[in-house]
Parts: sequence; structure tokens; C-alpha cells
Amino acid sequence: MQFIRKECAMRRDHLLQLLMVLPVLLFIPLPGQSQSRSKLEGMWSDPPASIVGSFCSFSCTDAGIERLNALLDNPANDARPYEELAAEAKKYEREYLRSRLTGTALRTFPLDPADDPGFLRCEPWGVARQMIAPHQFEIRQVGRDRLEFRYGEWDARRTIYLDGRKRPVNQPPSAMGHSLGHWDGDTLIVETSGIAANIAGLPDLATTARHSDQLRIVERYTRSKEGNTLQLTVTMEDPPTFREPVVLKKIWRWAPESKITPYENCQAPTEFKKGVRP
Repeated sequence: MQFIRKECAMRRDHLLQLLMVLPVLLFIPLPGQSQSRSKLEGMWSDPPASIVGSFCSFSCTDAGIERLNALLDNPANDARPYEELAAEAKKYEREYLRSRLTGTALRTFPLDPADDPGFLRCEPWGVARQMIAPHQFEIRQVGRDRLEFRYGEWDARRTIYLDGRKRPVNQPPSAMGHSLGHWDGDTLIVETSGIAANIAGLPDLATTARHSDQLRIVERYTRSKEGNTLQLTVTMEDPPTFREPVVLKKIWRWAPESKITPYENCQAPTEFKKGVRP
């Protein structure tokens, strides 16, 4: 998977000084790329300092990126600050995702922080939220038949089995589920099932939704040709939650100097009101 670049000028002087002219990227694979599978291993971190990195800081959709492109391309928006255009594109993206939720899911969408165990009790996130968490993401080979995914958010870990083993019949659903991985050329594909009902992370903290234990996830990881970014396309299917499969995109930057430390700073709130976001 590789991004198609599209040049655009930023709207304010401080953004011009910081970002100059940066690519607005679309997540479309290009043929003819070759890389060693081992190149996926190592430490990845916060998104690159680019327009797409900012817009997809948690994750994003093709619909949101296309909307942002259209706003940036419109001469009528030349005087509008980039932040305003990005916020408008995010609003459009939220409505796009809302239209793909079932009536059951819409009853609690977006999830109130007062109903979020991560906020209330510092309970680590499940896989449908953790896979698009911000901050560090480390991929490490463990033996010949598995990978370990480690996340800076909550210092969470996942095992990705590469030997085709099936999920044990009597294994109960868990927060991280059971993940099987295989290679399609240079792309790592991870299929996860056996996920306990929890919360699905959508493109930002304002768009979280409950999911059922029927959730199935397919992740596709590819390193860019230049080697400095890791791109993820994730497809979520959960009939009680989504009317149709939901596809999210995410990008990390190569950060070998970064480290993950034990998660010790979560403080459960002592005062909050339902319906009021912190």
C-alpha cells in the first residue's frame, strides 16, 4: 500500500513555516513495490508532521480524506485556516460513519465518557480501540511462528500467530481476541475474532461506539517505499453494530529512538457529569 501524493498550500503563516507545502495523501496501493517482511519490525510512533498525519492522528476514512481534499482544492476556501477546513472534514466523516451504524448502535453513539470504563476506571482498551491508539506501536518477531504487537497506549500487547493455528474451541472471548497473521507479498494481514463486546475506536475520541462479540477485524500493514511510514487499513464487520463493513486508515512514522514505558499515569476521575465531555 502506498499513498498518492497531492500538493496543497497551507492557509496561515505559522502553518506555512511549519509545514510548507505537504502532501495530502490517499490510501491507494501502487504496484511494483518490494520490501523485506522484516522491515515491518521495530518502533513506530506518532503520525508524521503532515496534513494527513494530523487528520489521521487516531484514524480516518477515505471519505474524510476526499472531503478534506475537496475543501483544500476549492479556491473559495483560500482564506480559511487549515484547522477550520480539517474540522469541517472531520464533521463530515463523523456523519458518514453515523450513517453506517445500526439502530442499536445509534442508541449509545457517540459513547458518553461517563459510560467508558477506560475513562471511569482506567480499564485498558480492547483491540477495536487499541489498534488505532495514538503514540508508539512496536512490531517484534517472537520465534518463527508469531509476532508481538506492543502499544504505547496502556502498554498493551497482542500476539499474532503466523502458523495458522485455529482459535481453541473452548476459548472465551477476550479484550484482544485471537489474531492470526499471514503475508500477501509484502503486506501483513491479521485476522482477529473471539473479541469480547467492548468499544470500537473510530476516527477520533468523539466517535466511539459499542461493538458486540460478533466483531471480526482484518488489518493490513504495509511499509512505504521510502521506509519512513507504516500504513494500516482495517476493516471491521459486526452485524449488530455496522450496517456494512467499516474501513479505517492509519499511519505511523518510523521512530527507532522511541521507547514504550509502563503505563502508570492514568488517574480515574473523581468528579464528572454524564453528558459533559472532559
